[in-house]
Amino acid sequence: MRRILVCEDEDVIRDFVVINLKRAGYEVVDVNCGERALEVFESENGNFDIALLDIMMPGIDGFQVCKALRKKSSTLGIIMLSAKTQEMDKVSGLMLGADDYITKPFSPSELTARIDAIYRRVSMSFARGEDNDTPVITSGPFVLNLKSRTVTKNGEPIDLTQVEYQILEYFLNNQETALDRSSILTHIWGENYYGDDKIVDVNIRRIRMKIEDEPSSPKFISTIWGFGYKWSAKDE
Repeated sequence: MRRILVCEDEDVIRDFVVINLKRAGYEVVDVNCGERALEVFESENGNFDIALLDIMMPGIDGFQVCKALRKKSSTLGIIMLSAKTQEMDKVSGLMLGADDYITKPFSPSELTARIDAIYRRVSMSFARGEDNDTPVITSGPFVLNLKSRTVTKNGEPIDLTQVEYQILEYFLNNQETALDRSSILTHIWGENYYGDDKIVDVNIRRIRMKIEDEPSSPKFISTIWGFGYKWSAKDE
């Protein structure tokens, strides 16, 4: 199954996206407003791999749709479409749970590459979890289960998106090791990612809000200024 929900209120752009995604082998369901996107997602029991959401729409905008869909599914790949280049739009979407963003105008090759990357990453990560001989990684109060793809802290489950889970898995497999942004970007988003490494920083911020007792003074994910991040969760 390679199903995509496309939500874009401009007919010309939506038709362009749908044609190119169908050519790339995806099954596409397209809607022209946020309200309809939520209705379709609900009526089809969330049977989608990826949602492509325009930000600027009348009524329920893309940010609201993203937030609602993320509450319904942690595994859904979400990409935001924006006509703006302002950094705040990108950060806002990522903080609400989006996996990536594409700024208009974009080429067919960029569109399919970004979507392929998210679809491939999720598919491959599930396969890695199923085939892994060591199903659990423990680090301090955290337990990461590679088969169920879940993370707990002191026995309490942490609600993570697929991207957040994969970043934590990468950290726990490289404990006490300084990881630069480019290596995190390549490992999670792929070598041919079109965007910039700021997406790493936003996701780290989001993870800290979920796992740290004091996100502004992180204990587990420390910043290595000018380089990247390091995971440390030594048993006390």
